[in-house]
Amino acid sequence: MTKPMTIEKLKDKEVRRFAEFELRAVAENLAQDEKEELYVEGYAATFNSPTVLYEVDGIEHFEKIDDKAFDEADMSDVIFNYNHQGKVMARTRNKTLQITTDDKGLYIRARLDGTDEGRKLYEEINGGYLDRMSFSFITREDSYDMANHTRTIQKVKKLYDVSSVDIPAYDDTSISARSLFEAQQELVEQEQKLIDDQKQMEQEHRKKLILMTYL
Repeated sequence: MTKPMTIEKLKDKEVRRFAEFELRAVAENLAQDEKEELYVEGYAATFNSPTVLYEVDGIEHFEKIDDKAFDEADMSDVIFNYNHQGKVMARTRNKTLQITTDDKGLYIRARLDGTDEGRKLYEEINGGYLDRMSFSFITREDSYDMANHTRTIQKVKKLYDVSSVDIPAYDDTSISARSLFEAQQELVEQEQKLIDDQKQMEQEHRKKLILMTYL
C-alpha cells in the first residue's frame, strides 16, 4: 500500500499529490562542444496500489488506479511545470516530455535544460530539495466499492500536466475527497435500493401467484 496522498478538485480536473515520488535527476554527458542534457524521470502514478485519501471516524477511504486507466487517455499535449503553475519547462508536443505506461505505473521523463527555470528546477531536484510529483486529469470512468471504501479510477479522459511540487499542506483537500466519495457512495446506495425494491416486488408477485394457484 502506498503512502497517503492528497486530493483536490479544480473545476472538472482532479489533482493528485503523492506523499512520496520516485523522482530522480539524470544528466547525460555529451561531447565537450555539446550542451549537457538534463532530465528528471520517475513514476507519477502507480497502478493497483490502494492509497489512503482520507480517514474519518477511524475508517480509511482508499483510491487506486487501474493498470488500463491511461490506455485511451488524451495525452497529446501534456506539460511539465512546478506546482501546476508558472512557465512550462517541458511538454509532450515538442518531445521534451515523454510519458509511457508499464506494469508499475505512469512513467515520465522530462528534459529541463531548455529553459532557465527548468535548469534551476533540475538543480533543486538533484539537490534533494524537491522529490514530490503531482498530476492533474479528468476521469472518464470509475467505480466504487462501498464495502472496502475504495474508489477505482478505471479510465482517464485527459491528462493535463505532471508537476514537480513541494510539500503541500492542504487541509481542505480531505473535504473535497470526502465530497467525491460521499457522492459515489450515495449513487451506490441508490442503486442498491432499486435492486432491493425490485427483489421485493418480485417476491410479492411470486406470493400472489402462489395464492392464486391454491385458490
